Amino acid sequence: MTSAQRKPVRSSGGLRVGAALRGVCAAAVCALSLGACVDFRMADYKRPDTPAKASWSDQRGAVSATATIEPDWWKGFHDPYLDTLIAKAIAGNFDIRVLAARIDVAGTQIAEAKAGALPTMDLGVGADFEKTTGQTFAKQYNVAAQVNWDIDIWGKVEKGVQAQKAEFHASEADWRAGYLELVANVASTYFQILQFDDQIEQQQRTLVTNKQILTIYDGQRRSGLIPQTQVLRQQAEINRLTNELLDLRRSRAIANNALCTLMGVPAGEFQLPQGHLQERVQLPAVPDGLPAQLLARRPDVVAAEFRVLEAYDLVGQAKLAQLPTIGLTAHGGTASAALNNLLKSFTFGLMPSINIPLLDPGTRAHVKTTQAQSTVAEQQYRVAVMGAFEEVENALVNLNSHKAQRVQLQEQVSRLQIVADQIQSQLRLGVVSQLEVFETERTLLEAQQGLLANHQLILSDTVLLYKALGGGWPSVDVQAQVNSK
Repeated sequence: MTSAQRKPVRSSGGLRVGAALRGVCAAAVCALSLGACVDFRMADYKRPDTPAKASWSDQRGAVSATATIEPDWWKGFHDPYLDTLIAKAIAGNFDIRVLAARIDVAGTQIAEAKAGALPTMDLGVGADFEKTTGQTFAKQYNVAAQVNWDIDIWGKVEKGVQAQKAEFHASEADWRAGYLELVANVASTYFQILQFDDQIEQQQRTLVTNKQILTIYDGQRRSGLIPQTQVLRQQAEINRLTNELLDLRRSRAIANNALCTLMGVPAGEFQLPQGHLQERVQLPAVPDGLPAQLLARRPDVVAAEFRVLEAYDLVGQAKLAQLPTIGLTAHGGTASAALNNLLKSFTFGLMPSINIPLLDPGTRAHVKTTQAQSTVAEQQYRVAVMGAFEEVENALVNLNSHKAQRVQLQEQVSRLQIVADQIQSQLRLGVVSQLEVFETERTLLEAQQGLLANHQLILSDTVLLYKALGGGWPSVDVQAQVNSK
């Protein structure tokens, strides 16, 4: 093909470009006219209304949220071993890793949503060989490219990006909620195991005392002082105590397996050393005044609100999807029967298009679907807030009640200890029998077990209160946690 022959091709291409530009302008005018007929306005975002709560029951005074909950609040128990267990759990727990991976997914989906506003390009290379009887062998080589661009003139893609950003922040809040749940579970399980250790030790002492009582009863029966039924009753009591001891050991093993899973260790591969709960773990001081605004820091409430915002943006995106969309498609290529002539001539074209989804019932139905889903998200937020109110109130009621019971239990143990000391003195004087001493010791041991159980309950109540208030996590970079997994 000569240069003179190629000139009309250039001129035709110029005419096509001009026509394409005029077509784009006409399409834009048409889109704007149709867009004026669609109600795509969105009211300003507002946090869903919930019942207000100014203060908590049985709380006096007021303190700030910052002064109430330290980032590493569990160190208030003054148990370095607990601190070590929590650090191991944070590093090894698989549930935390799952939540961190979900943050990574949400982050990459932001980039995916942004890509909706960018043009796409396809490139193809091919060859066609054909042989027909009576005809010469034909061959053709071709190269073609096509660029498609849906212009986001209404901001529909941006609405999707904002929705995905809200989901990303909600995923971060989910991670913090999982972090808080993990710390609370490790602490509560640790306290429970130590309580089992103390209960096992006290149960063994009670069992020894009851066996000594059985020996005395058996001697009295042989002397004809008491009936056989008294001996059988005491033997049955020993059977009951032995059964409880076996059950305590079983419960201790199961709780230890749960602690292994929390730390990311196969169950049975780690054994918590025996210890004494009241000696190792101190009761932390909880302020008398707790501001109701503390709930604003609860990660599950934060996540629920971000998902309301996400639903709000998705409604906006669905409304904008009713508007006409303008697309540009540019294509170009070359074809030749010989490879050496393949790149000597080109053809290209530009085709604007307009899509009017206003006439698509599915688009309008999708708007109603997103609005219904937004209502669900708002109700879920209210459920989260109301549940938070209940959890805090329950934790405060339990904590205050168990503290009041502790005073009574301490007085009970103190008085029974005085009785036990006096009975022991009377035994040395021969005023009372050994049987009465054992009976007194058994009563004292039961009271001490009640005090031990109360100590564990107060510790667990404190953990649940901090968890209910949404307190405690260190100042960490969540994304760094994601990248480390």
